Amino acid sequence: MTSSTAVTPDQQRSLLGTLTVIPWVSEPTDENPGTPLLMVYSLGDGRDGPEAGEEAMRAELEQLGLSIGEKLIDLGRDTGIPITMLVEAEQAVLTLPFMKVQCPVPPEWEKAAHAKGQVYLIFAVRPWPEAVPGKQVEPERLREFVSGEGLLEGSAHCLAPVMRVRT
Repeated sequence: MTSSTAVTPDQQRSLLGTLTVIPWVSEPTDENPGTPLLMVYSLGDGRDGPEAGEEAMRAELEQLGLSIGEKLIDLGRDTGIPITMLVEAEQAVLTLPFMKVQCPVPPEWEKAAHAKGQVYLIFAVRPWPEAVPGKQVEPERLREFVSGEGLLEGSAHCLAPVMRVRT
């Protein structure tokens, strides 16, 4: 099980609505710690409804330089896209021009992020109103949403380098 984290409750006044993130990690093996994934999605509760929220999310992502469904962008190589990912003390902090969120991540997620040196980010354009912050999301529900018709093709994908706190 995993749970989602909301960016801020006052996002409901925006077209995007409440933006939420949910972390999970692919199955590790002896040779591979798994792939840490983080999905950003809206609850679809923006001021003009879910359809307007989808359009607003698409516009924000394209303005950043991300393509919807076309390609996986490696932010370690394309430094012109202002997205950062800090992972430390079982917390992930994702920063974009239109949002900043800190969410708890399980130890295996953090271990995989540090071992891989990057996190796979999915920016879903389609809202997911059922996965509300603070409530557990069963793995089956997450799998159903992510593998649902057109979700991955209608999302932006990128690899974000993992930053750490320097001491």
